[in-house]
Amino acid sequence: MQRSGATVADILERLISFDTTSHKTNVPLILYVENYLRAHGVASYLVPTEDGQKVSLFATIGPKDVPGIALSGHTDVVPVDGQDWATDPFQLTFKDGRYYGRGSSDMKGFLACVLAAVPRFKSVNLNTPIHIAFSYDEEVGCIGVRPMIAEMGGTLPLPRIVIVGEPTDMRVVDAHKGPARWQIDVSGRAAHSSMAHLGVNAITYAGMVLGELARIEADLAKRAPDPRFEPPYPTLQVTTIDGGTASNIVPVSCRFGFEIRSMPGLDIAAIETRVKSFIERECLPAMRAVAPESGITITRTNYVPPFGTREGSEAVALALALAGQNETFAVSYATEAGLFQDAGAPSVVCGPGNIAQAHTANEWIAMSELEKCSNFLDKLADWCAA
Repeated sequence: MQRSGATVADILERLISFDTTSHKTNVPLILYVENYLRAHGVASYLVPTEDGQKVSLFATIGPKDVPGIALSGHTDVVPVDGQDWATDPFQLTFKDGRYYGRGSSDMKGFLACVLAAVPRFKSVNLNTPIHIAFSYDEEVGCIGVRPMIAEMGGTLPLPRIVIVGEPTDMRVVDAHKGPARWQIDVSGRAAHSSMAHLGVNAITYAGMVLGELARIEADLAKRAPDPRFEPPYPTLQVTTIDGGTASNIVPVSCRFGFEIRSMPGLDIAAIETRVKSFIERECLPAMRAVAPESGITITRTNYVPPFGTREGSEAVALALALAGQNETFAVSYATEAGLFQDAGAPSVVCGPGNIAQAHTANEWIAMSELEKCSNFLDKLADWCAA
């Protein structure tokens, strides 16, 4: 992985050393990237949060007046709390052809390959520009990329193609599921448990809604399967629940969350409407007959759209050519690709590493994966110079 200037391993070592767990700042890492790019004559555009604790970075190599190929990756990582690591998770360790460290696979390995390729991108006469788009808080709902995407087509150029470098073993992924998440808050009326008829049991009515969610889950499993996904249908899971005060008090409140891993074509709004209709029909009349102040609210807390490319996608064709492949794949995890595509930038997912190593203790990426990614980027430079 030797290149002019810093190697992929050199850069990966620096990136791993920044603890960019999602609840922490990513600013030191972004400043390192900004300085690295500046040293190569590349200017960066920063998109910070209001408090300045998080920031996305966008940079362009090549002509400014032509739509380019964006290389997209997130800088945040998941926590290491409670995991049994054999090495320091924020110090890159090389052993038996593998680089160990938090984010090595998901997805600082890709970021390192992109940065190491900058001298190569600069050395050729690019007719199609190459954009670098690094975001924050992908791991908590693809939050950080959204303000940057909102500036595309205005302050920032709208890319011709976006290549999202999530770990796919450098296989070309043209479809993935997307999570939609809700929170339901049930508010009843407290009463002494010996006088239950005077209260409205929030947990009881939460249970009724949970029953409807179980029926929706069963209906989703009966949909026509798409064998490209595992499992081959959308899934629904209740993810959190909290309620009640004491064993002798009718519970006045209950809160729970649920998630649907959507597939392209699933009508999320229709499912939300079904839940709301059930609440209006089966829960609220009985609740308010006892306590008019009681109620149930449903709030969508996050939505990452599922991703599916259109037939004849230029993004997919380019990725297949650069990877030397002729087959595409679908995955069940989510990426930022759906958000880019919905904004009008055709996208594809292809990056080094295996998703099975992501988020685990002793996360690692094979040196051979980084080499494949570097070769992919070399070919991209040639394609953009043609």
